[in-house]
Amino acid sequence: MSPVSHREGMQIYNQLRVLRAERGLSRVALAKLVEVHPQTIGAIERGDYFPSLDLAFRLSDVFELPVEAIFNRKPFAPLSAQLYNKEDRS
Repeated sequence: MSPVSHREGMQIYNQLRVLRAERGLSRVALAKLVEVHPQTIGAIERGDYFPSLDLAFRLSDVFELPVEAIFNRKPFAPLSAQLYNKEDRS
């Protein structure tokens, strides 16, 4: 696996850890589903490795979500912020 270079200011954020937890998948199980080494899943989750377009689509197929629901250039909001609007609390 050759690493994809990180360009300054071009971080790719992902929700793999959250999606795996929601579905009760281990790194090993997800790696088997998308045919990569479990260390690849860990490296993607940590942001140390950017997946190829092919791998991003395979992950998208596993989670049945569009690629942009898994990967984004902007950080994903925490689930608590999505569920509970701070302005609505008094």
